[in-house]
Order: sequence, then C-alpha cells, then structure tokens
Amino acid sequence: MAKYDSIIIGGGHNGLVTAAYLARAGRKVLVLERRELLGGCAVTEEIWPGYRVSTGAYLTSLLQERIVKELELPRYGYQVDAKDPAFFSAFPDGRHLFMWQDRARTLKEIAKFSAHDAEVYPAYEDQLERISKVVEGLLLTTPPHFPPRAGDLVDYLRLIGKMRGLSSRDVVALVKVFTQSAAEFLDEWFDSEEVKVTLATDGVIGANGGPRSPGTAYILLHHCMGGVAGHRGLWGFVRGGMGAVPEAIAASARAKGVEIRTNATVAKILVREGRARGVVLEGGEEIEASTVASNLDPKLTFLRLLDAGDLPADFVEAIRNFRIEGTSCKINLALNALPEFTAYPGAPGPHHKATMHICPSIEYVERAWDDAKYGRASERPLLELTIPTMYDPSLAPPGKHIMGIFLQYAPYTLREGTWDELREPFGDRVIGLIEEYVPNIRKIIDHRQVLSPLDLERRFGITGGNIFHGEMSLDQMFVMRPVAGWARYRTPVAGLFLCGSGAHPGGGVMGAPGYNCAREMQKTR
Repeated sequence: MAKYDSIIIGGGHNGLVTAAYLARAGRKVLVLERRELLGGCAVTEEIWPGYRVSTGAYLTSLLQERIVKELELPRYGYQVDAKDPAFFSAFPDGRHLFMWQDRARTLKEIAKFSAHDAEVYPAYEDQLERISKVVEGLLLTTPPHFPPRAGDLVDYLRLIGKMRGLSSRDVVALVKVFTQSAAEFLDEWFDSEEVKVTLATDGVIGANGGPRSPGTAYILLHHCMGGVAGHRGLWGFVRGGMGAVPEAIAASARAKGVEIRTNATVAKILVREGRARGVVLEGGEEIEASTVASNLDPKLTFLRLLDAGDLPADFVEAIRNFRIEGTSCKINLALNALPEFTAYPGAPGPHHKATMHICPSIEYVERAWDDAKYGRASERPLLELTIPTMYDPSLAPPGKHIMGIFLQYAPYTLREGTWDELREPFGDRVIGLIEEYVPNIRKIIDHRQVLSPLDLERRFGITGGNIFHGEMSLDQMFVMRPVAGWARYRTPVAGLFLCGSGAHPGGGVMGAPGYNCAREMQKTR
C-alpha cells in the first residue's frame, strides 16, 4: 500500500497551493483530482475546436502576491493582463459609463452623471483602500478560537491591533462594510443610480442576496481587494485562460516533488481510532497518509467522504445547516465578430476590453434577486460580459472571439421545473436581453454553452453550484467558517484538514485558504 506524509483531495488551486507549501517543507505529498484536468472552477477547456474557454472562473485579482512570488508562478507561465478600462456600463437611454485605471479619466466619466459623485469618488476609493488593507491583513491569518478561551486574549488583541492607523470614521465604515447592504453603503456616498449600480455589481457577484441584502457590502469589499502586478484593486485576464493558474501552481509543486494524479476520485476518507489515515479511491485502492486535507466544500467533505459516526453529532448538524446553494449562471459564447453596443458604436472599442455590465439600476438588480428569492430564474438578470480574446487572441481561431457571461440570478433550487428543462430557454432569454443593448448579438454567435447552478455542481463538484463553497455572510465568515469552533482548518477528525474556499477567508481564486491550511498542517505530524 502506498504511503505519503500528506494527501490532498481535489486539485483545485487551493489544494495545489497546500501541496506546494507542504512539499517545500519537506513533506511527501500526493494530490488526487477526480477530473481529467486540474483547477476546479479555474480551468481552460477546449469545448469547441480551436476555442480555449475559461468555463468557470474568468478573471483574477485575489491571488495572493506572496503565493505568486514564493511559488515562482511567473517562471511557470503565470502572466496577467490588467483590464483597462475596468468597467463599461451601457444604459437603456443610450448613455454609457467607463471606469478606467486612470482616476482622472474615471472622474470625467462620473461627472457626466453627477458632479457631486465625481467630487466624492476619490475619498470613497481612498477609504475603501484603507479598509481593504486591514481586511487583507487577515487573509493569510488563521482565525482565533471562537468562542474565545481564557488563553486567546493575545490573539484577539492582535486582531484589534490590525486596525491601528484607521481613523474613527474608517472604523465606523469597517463595521458598516460587515453589516450593511451594498446599496446602503453606496447610498451614503453617491447620488447617481448609474454610478451606484456600476459599483454595486461587485457586491452581488456570486452572492445569495440582492444589493439591498445585509452583508453584500462585504462582498463588494471582497472583490475590491487584491490586485494585478503590484497594482491594488485591478482585475485581469490570465494568458492562456484561467487554467494557467492551477497549471503554474502544479508545475511549482511538481518541482518540489509533489505527485499529482488526475482521474482519481476519492470515495472515502479512512478513519481509524479517531484519526485520518488516508483515503479510498472509487476503484477500491487504499492510500495511506499521516495527514489528509480536503479541497472539497464542507458538505462534500464531511457528509459524503466520512461516516457520520466519525464526527460529533452537533458538528454534523452544523454542517448540514451550512448554507451553500448558489444563484449564479455562466454562459460561454464563441463569436465570429465583436458585439456592437448601441450605447457605444464601433468595434473594436475600449469597451470590449472592459467588464461590460447590463444592469441599469439598483432597483433592476433587486428585482432580479426578488425572482430568485422565490425559486425563479430572473426574468431580467444582471449580466457581466467579458471578452478575453481582446487580450489573448490565441484563445480562439483567427478573427474569432470568446465571450463569457456571468449572471445573477439563477437559483439552484427551482420552484417549478428543472434546470435540465429550463437551461436552454433561460439561455435564449439572456441572449434576448443582450440584444436590447447589442442588436447584432444573435448573428455573431457560432457556439453557446449554458452552465446552470446544477451544471456547475456536476461539472466542478461544488455543492449547490456555489462558487464560494458556501455563502459569504457574516455568520459564515472568519471565526465562523465553516462553523463556529472549527475555523482553524482542523476538523473534529485528528489529522484531517479543510483547505478549500469553505474555510477562511472564503471564495475567489486567491489561494489563501490553501496557504493557511499548509501552515497549520506543518504543525502536525
């Protein structure tokens, strides 16, 4: 029987980060991935001949700079083109709004809608950056014990110390970020609906809530953290598609001796005398290890790979109550030409290099969420469109393009019908909505792939199709992720760890959960 120091279940980017750091510390590590390719939701797949599509995740920003440097990812092919402009919003009355990397250009755009908003926008950005620095300081930190124990005072004092340098106004804003809705947070700054909705999209992407749902202000902040090539707050396209991220991490890990097996589905975690001892594959093969880390979401890890008798009953109940259903849908298109927006005629144009929004107001997005709340796919969803071939033409045949459509809201649980029945009609509805802004959209589509939340679950192995491995609400974050008492990557089974996005600090292609888990695993033999 094969024997390793550590086995990592799941070859997503977090699992690979954990493996790479453990190998750097001298551990003998095996990664087991059920699919034929690595990356989890961050993959590049040739779903049509000549088109290499980022079928799931489509942009990067949150990948921690420390991980990029220490694992030497650029050496292994990791390269990012920062988006510029960052956003383009088209409105039904024919107006448009750009947001650029250059603040002066952005202020001119905002001034078209509100002189007041252009005046306060620099202060808004500056405050968000100050708050982001505080929160970013927690990303590569193991949460303290919760509920606190007598000896945990020092850990909590360290947390308070991270807020040094914030003014009293910033501290108030920090509290509001964790408790308010994105709409409430933005209402305190801006007057223009067009400006507010352009910024609010970051508060609902991937969230199970609308712009007026409490807690979405933090999701907004979450998407404002990180950066590209040392520039804070920027998002970018990875050369070669998102699959280049896990491939670079895997190459770094292999260089340190990590063994990686694909088409290797773990059926069970071996537990003997209360301790993880290895895994059993679907074919019956047993592989032993001193420690095991799961990159799968909490429900898959604890409710499918373990026997209920291996876990405390209250822990099992808490995991069952962990909210994990998603409301996102991804549509991928192969185009024979670029889309022509009524609000900004001409192609190619700067808007094609931006994230393009179709969501004219906060009320529009809230109504889209209202549909999803009651088990219906949104009649008029929020759409976020990207064209990665504007930065990397090699992803498609000459003269062709790829468009990714990420949208809210498409609830995993439907009141009527099934996603297998509604998938393509919903895709038709989305194309019809785009056509109101892009009259030529139908005639330029050569291929289409619609991935409902059910498809995301089936394809990428994420329960409920939730791209964050669980809702990122206040009661499921930091010391409460995935559940209170177990937010330090360890689990009730000795030697078993959680290294995926279901652990702190949550979802996004950031690598922080994997990094933190590896640090904790190195304390265990």
